[in-house]
Amino acid sequence: MLLIIKKAIQPFLFVLILLAALSATSCKSTKKIQAAVAKKDTVSVKITNTTSDRDSILMVKKALANVHSKENDFKTFSAKVKVQYQDSKGKQPNITAYIRIIKDSLIWISGFATVFNIEAFRIFINKDSVFVVDKINKQVQYRSIGYLTEVTAIPFDFKTLQSLLVGNPLFLEDSVVSYKETESKILLATIGKYFKHLLTIDKSNGFLIHSKLDDVDVNRNRTADITYNNFENANNINFATYREITVSEKNKLDIQLDFKQWEFNKELTINFNIPKNYKRN
Repeated sequence: MLLIIKKAIQPFLFVLILLAALSATSCKSTKKIQAAVAKKDTVSVKITNTTSDRDSILMVKKALANVHSKENDFKTFSAKVKVQYQDSKGKQPNITAYIRIIKDSLIWISGFATVFNIEAFRIFINKDSVFVVDKINKQVQYRSIGYLTEVTAIPFDFKTLQSLLVGNPLFLEDSVVSYKETESKILLATIGKYFKHLLTIDKSNGFLIHSKLDDVDVNRNRTADITYNNFENANNINFATYREITVSEKNKLDIQLDFKQWEFNKELTINFNIPKNYKRN
């Protein structure tokens, strides 16, 4: 039983740190972006000279501003999420995670091995530090926040992880290089210092429904897809309660995040105690 539980810890930690970073890499190239939508019934704008077509630029700016306006602004966040994970070895044990966030301050996560309903680990992250408590083996790891960047090899920080958990776009840049429009969707391609990013937006409600992510560095074959589904609204906040994430580099990883409960802006209490008998490493 302990072996199964220990295996269950690994998927969520991987999702939380490594996956979050990989899923922040974006689209392949402008040519592939332009090929992502059929030519029929589309409006396509390639951004080359921001003074050549004012109407097109205004259209792009409006679409990008709408993406920003849909980002969830909050003071606190709490959730219960079922995490399913599959890698090259097949489906791994499910994790049920309880998440609490105080915006720009603290992230607290408690992970349960679903099959046994036993708490397997706790994670506590602030702007400076990462604590991972292995409750099965009675061990605790303490690292600086730079550990996230070390593990992921990208500029990954507290706010990026926070955005991943509350459903906001990751590494969203304002430098749009391509725009496409169909009857039902808008596609925006942006590029930054580290990542390219193709965003698919539902025209009917302005929700971000898909991100296609790749490294700018062509020597790194990392790519990821994030799909946002089952939006719910509470207190004027829209939240994607189901997300499918596929990450591939040398191996392919499939993750599903199914939020069973979620609340924004409720009063939260966060306690994080490390037993004295736990081994530190």
